[in-house]
Amino acid sequence: MGSDLPDDPAPTAVLPAPRDGATYRIAMVCLGNICRSPIAAAVMRERLARAGLEDRVAVTSCGTGDWHVGRPMDDRAAATLSAAGYAVDHTAQQIDPSWLSSHDVLLMMDESNLHDVVTLGDTPEGRLRKFRDFDPVGTGEDVPDPYFGGHDGFTDVLAMVERTCEELVAQLAR
Repeated sequence: MGSDLPDDPAPTAVLPAPRDGATYRIAMVCLGNICRSPIAAAVMRERLARAGLEDRVAVTSCGTGDWHVGRPMDDRAAATLSAAGYAVDHTAQQIDPSWLSSHDVLLMMDESNLHDVVTLGDTPEGRLRKFRDFDPVGTGEDVPDPYFGGHDGFTDVLAMVERTCEELVAQLAR
């Protein structure tokens, strides 16, 4: 099993090339798929639509754990997204090992998620990355899990996600 962990991430990482030249497939991955990864997926979809790329890039999200499967997004995450003008339409799901070969890139919200996904099987080099490898401000850092905190944690996560999605969309547009 090959590890896809970068030794020293670049100041801003570069997305891997598409696997098949068709739709570019991105998966946002967190622990339970009710806070961070659905926030990232919602923001990314909106940014892609704004850039006219929604027909060329598919975005989904999942969790490494199964305890929230079938449930909606955390109420605080949904309220934060809704207040910022984003669509809130989500049902939690767990990552499937087949995603390692069906997605162009899987973007993990933290180091723990990255290690959990690495254990699922072989992935071509560069396909597993931490989400904030693409953050122009906090490259390589974790997206903190706001689940056990207050509203400010969700607002902070949204700000990180918005600026990181801007970088991701800029790369996809090139």
